[in-house]
Amino acid sequence: MLGFVPPLPQQPGRPPSSGHMIVCGDDALARRLAVELRFIYGERVTLLLPPGRDAGSPETPLTQRGRAAALFGRMSAAMNRAGNANGAAGSGDTNAGVEAVRIMEAPEPSDDVLEEAGIDRAAALALVYDDDERNIRAALTARRLNPRLRLVIRLYNRKLGQHLEELLDQAAAVAMPGIDPALLDASTTVLSDADTAAPALAATALTGSSKIIQAEGLLLRAAERPPPRAGENADPGLCTLALLSSTTNDPAGAEGSDSSGDEAPLLLPDAHTVAAATGRGTVVLEAISRADPDRPATRMGGRGAPLAQVFSRRLRWSALGVALSALALVIASLLTTEDTALHSTYLTLLDLLGMNDPAEDAPPARQVIQILSGVAGLLLLPLLIAGVLEAFGTLRTASSLRRPPRGLSGHVVLLGLGKIGTRVLVRLRELDIPVVVVEEDPDARGIPLARSMHVPTVIGDVTQEGVLEAAKIRRAHALLALTSIDTTNLEATLYARSVKPDLRVALRLYDDEFATAVYRTLRTAHPQALTRSRSVSHLAAPAFAVAMMGRQILGAVPVERKVMLFAALEVAGHPQLEGRTVEQAFRSGAWRVLAIDTTPPADRNPDLAALPPYDPEGGVDAVPPSGLVWDLHPGYVLRAQDRVVIAATRRGLAELLRRQRSAASRR
Repeated sequence: MLGFVPPLPQQPGRPPSSGHMIVCGDDALARRLAVELRFIYGERVTLLLPPGRDAGSPETPLTQRGRAAALFGRMSAAMNRAGNANGAAGSGDTNAGVEAVRIMEAPEPSDDVLEEAGIDRAAALALVYDDDERNIRAALTARRLNPRLRLVIRLYNRKLGQHLEELLDQAAAVAMPGIDPALLDASTTVLSDADTAAPALAATALTGSSKIIQAEGLLLRAAERPPPRAGENADPGLCTLALLSSTTNDPAGAEGSDSSGDEAPLLLPDAHTVAAATGRGTVVLEAISRADPDRPATRMGGRGAPLAQVFSRRLRWSALGVALSALALVIASLLTTEDTALHSTYLTLLDLLGMNDPAEDAPPARQVIQILSGVAGLLLLPLLIAGVLEAFGTLRTASSLRRPPRGLSGHVVLLGLGKIGTRVLVRLRELDIPVVVVEEDPDARGIPLARSMHVPTVIGDVTQEGVLEAAKIRRAHALLALTSIDTTNLEATLYARSVKPDLRVALRLYDDEFATAVYRTLRTAHPQALTRSRSVSHLAAPAFAVAMMGRQILGAVPVERKVMLFAALEVAGHPQLEGRTVEQAFRSGAWRVLAIDTTPPADRNPDLAALPPYDPEGGVDAVPPSGLVWDLHPGYVLRAQDRVVIAATRRGLAELLRRQRSAASRR
């Protein structure tokens, strides 16, 4: 229960001022995004929610408006506490002068509703409804009402998102002739919360896992290093991005949020802090490799069905036994008669099939071999019948779901095949990790994908007895509870831990306070087991927020329950970067310059995250070289025409963007 929520006043009569941002949605991502824009970036925000309760959480007695108000209240209280604690340094709520989020309620983002929200004067609009069709319809309406509007759209369908982005950019180019290509590239951004969160959720199932960030055909690998053992030194990689809460004496670590105090993870620490933090787990930037060009997906496995999938092991062993018996009879015939090998084989096969005449006048040895061949032939008939039946059974069940095999172990049990679970399943299979899926709905979104990938699947309610046992939870390596219901994820986690106390668990939870309480309870009960909670909206909201600011996010890396962002920025207009050396531009806990794009501004690729087109006839040499320089000298002076790739915290990136906006307004 969230407790008492003071009602926020409706403000339909007060039109918003220009330059504000509008967020339209119907779930947790919309509320998280509004919080990110208001309390991190200091923007004026209008939040449009449907009336009534949240369809994704019907058990919650609060309406959409009430849940948003409660979230804003908790965030405001946290900011006030931070301001009181750091009042001397003046680092409290930098958004104290920004008005509260304006909340509107409407069933659909129609023309009238968007006009009332101030669409004609808004700087950006985020459409983050769970329904792709509703987002597309609203995006077309918004582009017609305000061609200069920056659009950020949430779509699950990747191909449709690419076509929609091109269409809306063309509409903006027609409405604004001569627009700067950089501004046009940022005018429409299509993102998927599932694609943003899936790599982080999949990585929680692995020990020492890596998070991959892509930039201009290159791969940045942020690797999580466990705490070093006694007498060992941790490998620093190219640079240390974060210090984890886990230590040599406490491998499980803290729950990893801002409320963890001194045990919380430290993002972008300086060299002195890293040297002093001996025995702590780290996230380091490893060697950078070139990404493969985007190519068509290949079929998993061969074109034909493997023999092991058509016939059972027992039938294959029986067939081998009959074949060895026939071979033994041929050898016996060679040793007891003067026949050639070919003639002995021919007679033995005739005896096996019952097609040879009785050997009445033959020697006794030949008669004994004929009798034994007849007995072996009697065994051949049921073997052939069983083979035919199993082949028909395999063809009949080829389109059905596989059951977990008996000898499976060391796999990951994945609960839920919705939007998030489906993307996580794809990610796990890309890493060649064995997976067993548990899904209650046989018509869920990811069931056809699991069938096509031959992933073992258990259909059933995970809260019912015997379902997790059918998924071989006792021999599993990790459990990913990714259903949309917090209580279901918690119940499955508690039961799995009762069956296997050392099981690695990652569960999807929305409420931060609830997640903290769950972590502390599970850590007390199972101190040696690793438990992590993840919120999809918490992982995805920073990328959506930065896109609304007109900037490019290369990726978001979760560090326990914090998020580190990788972004591409122009140095011009950033006083904290321009004219400073790489060493001077680094600010501990805020941002770090990782690379510089040496490509001339006229020849730069506006989308650093894009892969080069796939050329089936070209090799590695056909891929154009990257202009990014990663081995930076600390004394290099950043120039206004440079474009840099930085790693930043949410507040650090917000400060850079605020400073640039302030500098632009002064000019």
